[in-house]
Amino acid sequence: MKMDVLLGLQWGDEGKGKVVDVLAPQYNVVARFQGGPNAGHTLEFDGIKHVLHQIPSGIFRSNLTNIIGNGVVLDPVVLRKEIEGLNKFNIAFNENLFISKKATIIIPTHKLLDAAYEKSKGDKKIGSTLKGIGPTYQDKIGRVALRVGDILASDFEAKYNALVERHKTTLSFYDFPLEELPELEKVFFDAIEFFKTLNLIDSEYQVNDHLAKGDKVLAEGAQGSLLDIDFGSYPFVTSSSTMTAGACTGLGVAPSRIGEVYGIFKAYCTRVGSGPFPTELFDQDGEDMRKEGNEFGSTTGRPRRCGWIDLPALRYSIMINGVTQLFMMKGDVLNIFENIKICTHYELPDGTRVDRLTYELNDQDVKPIYKTVKGWNKSLAGVTTYEDFPQELKDYVSVLEEELKVPIKMVSIGPDRKQTILR
Repeated sequence: MKMDVLLGLQWGDEGKGKVVDVLAPQYNVVARFQGGPNAGHTLEFDGIKHVLHQIPSGIFRSNLTNIIGNGVVLDPVVLRKEIEGLNKFNIAFNENLFISKKATIIIPTHKLLDAAYEKSKGDKKIGSTLKGIGPTYQDKIGRVALRVGDILASDFEAKYNALVERHKTTLSFYDFPLEELPELEKVFFDAIEFFKTLNLIDSEYQVNDHLAKGDKVLAEGAQGSLLDIDFGSYPFVTSSSTMTAGACTGLGVAPSRIGEVYGIFKAYCTRVGSGPFPTELFDQDGEDMRKEGNEFGSTTGRPRRCGWIDLPALRYSIMINGVTQLFMMKGDVLNIFENIKICTHYELPDGTRVDRLTYELNDQDVKPIYKTVKGWNKSLAGVTTYEDFPQELKDYVSVLEEELKVPIKMVSIGPDRKQTILR
């Protein structure tokens, strides 16, 4: 059996959590492979909205195994709150949630470092969520981080203190206050005791054992491909590998074991934080798009930047991920537009037109070149099949398929599970 991968193709917030929840009945295992509590996966069913930050989005399906892989950075405090918040749903966490001992732990001083680094950048800040993600991945690459398995060791506190002392040296350089650290540490160590009661495993063996016995595994990504540490709009990126290759390193699965790659994208574009965004709208269309799509961060609450769909960026993400199927999300947000624009190329400052993301695009102001198509300009309420779509929406899907050369197998026209239309 091969492992399928589901990931975002834009700058995150594409609706991955909803799709995992919809696809989950076809799988035995859902596994998160990167990111941390900076992710916010929103699911909505039975009239209730749920936001998950670190727990895989298959957790609401009682017959599924959910695995947090080694590529994730985990905040024990956030994880405890998340689990306690879900207790009312009678989820058997002791039976269907498993955490890699090789996952890296976010400690309180990581959050302080995150704030210190961001403050020092002034108006060049990258828009960090201040959850401690970047500093934790820094420590991981620097080979000084703490991992989940360390909490079971008798010298865990000594290891913790040694890392904190390193952080304090850096924080003193930035003249960053430490008054809140004692209270943060108290909450942290309480959460560590709770953490010890969970299923801590060698997850790479568990994932591969599932595949060996024929179980279906779905790898769930966080953030989006254009925020990848290597291939995103650096330095305005996240600190992990958000693409298909990250599923291999973040779960311990060989590249030859990858099956379908589901690429999730919005029918338009959004971005949170700083960084290039060629199709960003600063007019009434952009404001209407934000309101209609309720485009505010599920983790931070920050208003998202909005713009028309960007095909050069999508083609790039499809290429580096090896996408085999596309899922278009939030098609209903475009209900309000009489005409819809599709960016097909960029015009560079020297007048050259390109349809690729080159290195220089990060540092240049580019002009999007648009194709305009007719909108459907009507509500999609009550629509339950693709055949019932307005012809203009079908045409929009066809144009995108023709341009992207990958089939669009799913179109979401609302936040609820039932508003997900399979083709």
